[in-house]
Amino acid sequence: MKWVFATGNKHKVQEIRPLLPDGMELLSLRDIGCDEDLPETGSTIAANSLEKAVYVREKYGYPCFAEDSGLVVPAIDGEPGVYSARYAGTGDAGDNIIKLLARMRGVDDRRAYFVTVFTLAGDGSLEQFEGRADGEITLIPAGEGGFGYDPVFRPKGHDRTFAEMLPDEKREISHRSKAFAQLLIRLKSFENSNKL
Repeated sequence: MKWVFATGNKHKVQEIRPLLPDGMELLSLRDIGCDEDLPETGSTIAANSLEKAVYVREKYGYPCFAEDSGLVVPAIDGEPGVYSARYAGTGDAGDNIIKLLARMRGVDDRRAYFVTVFTLAGDGSLEQFEGRADGEITLIPAGEGGFGYDPVFRPKGHDRTFAEMLPDEKREISHRSKAFAQLLIRLKSFENSNKL
């Protein structure tokens, strides 16, 4: 069975692909001839996830799932939130981190969480699945792995940032993996029923 993961982020595809069961093929946007930027006009992470999934399903005709993720820091009014990927205005992860650390200068409450919402657009159905990873923002970046804000996010109960963890370690506790675990149960039910 073929599913499209409606994202242009190769890191996200690499993080998800090992979690798929044998026999389930994951297509990228490039695989289906989509080289355009997907719409993200929603005011929430869930709304953006929904918008992308519906767009790909309706325009390209493939069953798909899309996700949107964000980092939320309550002490700075929930920033960067829905604007996480373009927080600094450049689309560069390093610039986003610089802006975040500048905003948090002098802030004692460094609690933060990542949230991911997957939207599944199957045959006439739309469902959403959410995952969350709680932690805190470090004072300085640490680690060479991961992507995005991983060098400054230390998950709760751990002494290393996401960027300092091995991919399998991060995968076990990440927001994206938690949301995808729920989505995967639903994907398997589609596969078993051959509804698509």
